[in-house]
Amino acid sequence: MRTALIALLAGAATATPHAAPHVAAPVADTAHGAAPATETPGTNAPTAVLPPFAAELAQMPMITGATGWHGQIGEAGWALLAASRPDNRQLRRWNYALGLIGEGRGAEALGVLEVMQSNDRDLGLVAPFLLARGVALILVERDEEAVSALSADELATNPEACAWRMRALARAGAAQDAVRQVNCALPAINGRAPAARAPFVLAAAGAAIDAGQPAPALAWLKLFGDQDAQANVLRGRAMVATGDPQGGKLRLERAALSGGDEIKAQAKLGTIEAGLATHSLAPAEALKQLEALRFGWRGGTIEQRVLEIQLRLANEAHDLRSQLRAGAALIRYFKVGAKAAPMLAELQAALAAALTPDSGVPLPEAAGLYWDYRELAPAGAEGDAMVLRLAGRLQDASLYARAAELLQYQLTARAQDVAQGPLSVKVASLHILAGRPDRALDAIRNTEQPSYSEAMRQDRKRVEAVALHRLGKVDAAMAALEGLPDAHAIRAEMRWQVKDWGSFVTENALPAPKGSLSEPAQAAVLRQAVAFAMLGREDQLDALRTRYTAAFKGLPSAQAFDVLTRKVGTIDPAAIGAAMTAIPQASPAGATGDLIDASS
Repeated sequence: MRTALIALLAGAATATPHAAPHVAAPVADTAHGAAPATETPGTNAPTAVLPPFAAELAQMPMITGATGWHGQIGEAGWALLAASRPDNRQLRRWNYALGLIGEGRGAEALGVLEVMQSNDRDLGLVAPFLLARGVALILVERDEEAVSALSADELATNPEACAWRMRALARAGAAQDAVRQVNCALPAINGRAPAARAPFVLAAAGAAIDAGQPAPALAWLKLFGDQDAQANVLRGRAMVATGDPQGGKLRLERAALSGGDEIKAQAKLGTIEAGLATHSLAPAEALKQLEALRFGWRGGTIEQRVLEIQLRLANEAHDLRSQLRAGAALIRYFKVGAKAAPMLAELQAALAAALTPDSGVPLPEAAGLYWDYRELAPAGAEGDAMVLRLAGRLQDASLYARAAELLQYQLTARAQDVAQGPLSVKVASLHILAGRPDRALDAIRNTEQPSYSEAMRQDRKRVEAVALHRLGKVDAAMAALEGLPDAHAIRAEMRWQVKDWGSFVTENALPAPKGSLSEPAQAAVLRQAVAFAMLGREDQLDALRTRYTAAFKGLPSAQAFDVLTRKVGTIDPAAIGAAMTAIPQASPAGATGDLIDASS
């Protein structure tokens, strides 16, 4: 057995497969002066290359029916493989693979075929090999790969290829495509024994029903006995579709009594469909029964049909969440073929409508809908704009953490390269506002790259400094600001927020007293006055009053300036409170200052 396995898998034999395990060393060729051989046979032997097999296989008769799947397997097959030589090894592997397919052992056949192709890549161009590979793939339920293998031009009208292609397409949910294969497949199907014919006929009938052609399905199902559970499920569905729901329901009930778990699930689904068709089952109750059925049965065409019915009922009831839930599951887990594009477009439109301010959907619920079904969002700029609008609404409502989560997904899953720069600043700022400066640092540091512009690097450094400041890492925050043109203003804002008056007056940059003072400039002067007063520096406070009296004349903050620059002992406490309130809110540090202030 082990020797045969080596013959099956090895690209070339290192020793004759049927050689005895103990072979005497060859006698030296003394006539030519050769040295006696010292290697043990089978080790360090030259590798033999198998001759090409693709052309030989292409010249063989084409497989067009079930009789083509014949080859020696079992112990006899292993013996043939073990005794094979390099010149016939591929042929014996081929015959062995054919026998495995004939026995329905797809996984083993696939392994043999892959070994064959590893020795001869040209086999992938040969129609018989592609047919065998496609059939083996179908036997292990890898239908999409199988259809690809069976799509060669030489197999387009091959009855055997059509029959297996029909089975794969039917199981994959491509009912219309499966039905188109039926006429071509008939010779191969009819050439089989009744038991071997059954899976193909059932697949054809199921595809015809799904494609809206129940009448031919009923005709094909006459080949099965009246007690056949699988046939009765399909008969029941076809009868419901042809306008006989009562007769169809009876067939489904009979199938449920005699069939296994899968048959019972199919029958239950058919009964629900019959109830909806006759209006004897309310949509709300149907949804409950469908959900219960899906809870107990996952995967395959049963769950796909359940989800398709749920989606249809949700659309009719204008139930947005149910619509998104069913549609998203179909797109995530099933291959819905040509229906995918219109289904996705409809779901995207529904999701976009729910996220608009005038949709009537509460903002937290809208955010939850997007988060749960974010993979449905449009790609590219349209999808980016959708999430940015939603994040902006959340930020305006002070729901900073929710906004940060949305944009964090955008940052890690959708944004690429330099696009991560501005988005990382936005995400980090929202994390800071949400009281999570540690996550803000992660957002900045995990998106570091050398391709950012200098302006973007500076923006990221500003937000990083604010996050460090909020974490209490003051020295690190100050170091992060090194080299920034507005470093002094940001440092002054940080010192102001923590009432570090001495450091504040050192960092605070005062404007020129000439001309009109902007609100940030007024704030810088008034804050300086407060700091001087708190430090008891009346001489500097008096100098400040002298320098800026004319500049504040006529400004809304003129009275606050007058109060805050008086001698400390002469100011009424109530007047001080009013003056502090009158200091303009605009930070001299700009947006960074506003972020520091809002997060304090």
